[in-house]
Amino acid sequence: MGTRTKPFLSLKDYFLDKYGKRVQKITVALPFTCPNRDGSKAKGGCTFCHDGSKPSMLSPSVPLETQIEEGMERAKRKYGEDILFFVYYQSYTNTYADINTLRRVYDTALGFEGVVGIDVGTRPDCAPEEVLDLLTGYAERGLEVWVEFGLQSANFETLKSINRAHGVSDFVDAVLRAKKRPLKVCAHMIVGLPGEGREDIIETAKLLAALPVDGVKIHPLHVIRGTVMALQYERGEFSPLSLEEYVELCSEVIEILPPKVVVHRITGEVDESLLLAPDYCKPSMKNRVIGEVFRRLEERGGYQGAKTSLYLNRSASL
Repeated sequence: MGTRTKPFLSLKDYFLDKYGKRVQKITVALPFTCPNRDGSKAKGGCTFCHDGSKPSMLSPSVPLETQIEEGMERAKRKYGEDILFFVYYQSYTNTYADINTLRRVYDTALGFEGVVGIDVGTRPDCAPEEVLDLLTGYAERGLEVWVEFGLQSANFETLKSINRAHGVSDFVDAVLRAKKRPLKVCAHMIVGLPGEGREDIIETAKLLAALPVDGVKIHPLHVIRGTVMALQYERGEFSPLSLEEYVELCSEVIEILPPKVVVHRITGEVDESLLLAPDYCKPSMKNRVIGEVFRRLEERGGYQGAKTSLYLNRSASL
C-alpha cells in the first residue's frame, strides 16, 4: 500500500488508498434497541454496555438529517471542505427493525453530497437475509457498505457470562452470508474480558484471521459506570488489563491478522465522567495507547500478518 504509514493497514490509510483524500465517518444514533435488551433473547444488555455504546454528544431524539448535517459541518471545520463521508449507524443494533424503517434510515444518507458509504453496526444474530439484501442494494448503487458484527470473544463461556445472547456460530454464519454479497464485514473483539487469558484472545484473533472478514476493531475492555460490569469490578471480581498488558496483546492480535484486513481501531475511549477503569481509556490517553502499540510492534519487529502463517496453514499474503 503506497500510503501506508503504520505497521498495520489502518482505516485512514485504506480510505486514502481508495479515495485519494480523507474520508470522515459521521456517527449517528437511532432509537433502536437490541434483542438482549428487549427480552426477545435476554434482558439487561451486554454486561459492559452503557446506553448502547452511544457517544455522549449524540441523541436519538435529534432528527437523523440534523445529526448528519451537524456531523458534516464539524468535520469540514476540522479537516477542510475537500473530504468525503461515511454515515456510521453505531449505537445499539442498527438492523433490528422492520425492513421499511431500515430502508428509510439508510436512504437518508443518500441525500447528502459527498457520502460515499454507509457503515452499519449490528449483532451477528440480527442479520436476516432481507436486511443483507437491502444493504446489497446500496452497494450495487455505488456506495461502499460495511456491516460491523460484534463478536467480542470466540469463547462461548465468555459470551454467556457477558450476556451476549448469541454464540460463535451466529457470528460465523453472519460473516459467511454477508460475504456472499458485495458487502464489507468488520468484526469487533474485546481484549481483556473477565476470565480470559492470552490463549482466549489469540483464539479470537485466529478465528477472525480464518474468516473472510475485511476489517477488525480491537477494543480494550473498559468499565463504565452504571453497567453490570461496573458492579462486578467494584466487588473485585476482575481487574482490567494494565496498559502494558493491553499493548502486548493488541500487538499480538495485529500480527495474526492477514495484511489485507483493515484495522479500524486499536483502542477505545470513554468520557471521564463515565469511566471507572482503566485509566488509559480516557480520551486524553488515546494517542498514547496508539503510540505504545506502534512502539511495541517496532521493538519486536512486528507488523500485521507477521504471524498469520504461524497460526493458520496458509500464506500470510492472502
